[in-house]
Amino acid sequence: MLPSTDAIAQLRDAVAAAPPGHGLRWTGEASWHFTLAFMGEVQDDHLPELHARLARAAAHTAPFPLRLHGSGHFGRRALWIGAAGGLDALRMLAERADAAARRAGIPMEQHRRYTPHLTLARARDDAADLRPCLDALSGFEGTPWQVDTLSLVRSHLPVSGVAGEQPRYEVVDAWPLTGH
Repeated sequence: MLPSTDAIAQLRDAVAAAPPGHGLRWTGEASWHFTLAFMGEVQDDHLPELHARLARAAAHTAPFPLRLHGSGHFGRRALWIGAAGGLDALRMLAERADAAARRAGIPMEQHRRYTPHLTLARARDDAADLRPCLDALSGFEGTPWQVDTLSLVRSHLPVSGVAGEQPRYEVVDAWPLTGH
């Protein structure tokens, strides 16, 4: 799920104003998204069932408002921006995406409460000091946008070994949210 163009522009400005954060690798705008359910490697024979089940999940979900809001971290290795607005709808869509994958035969990690986030930076090690960036982004409030699409995204992880290479993300398919 992708933020609106305006939300990305606001976030770009907030990130540019944040302190550099020694030891952090900032993610590129092209990778800014909300992961609803991480599926890992999906075998081709699971894709038709997964597509059908994700289409049903989208058909049962009405569009909802969302905005980028606040910041946080996972351990000392990942800095993220959070979300506000239609969080109940977002969490329900995440649950439906997870269930769609499981029912399509895709082994999923242990189920945890969904934490909506967009990863901004990753630390090379546990020595990075995230506090200045967290302080700078803590009051961030983005402009609301309407979430109206569920997308299946494939990650292409770096393989060249070139320093600073970023993952690439490809939208495989997308379904409009049409529920009431």
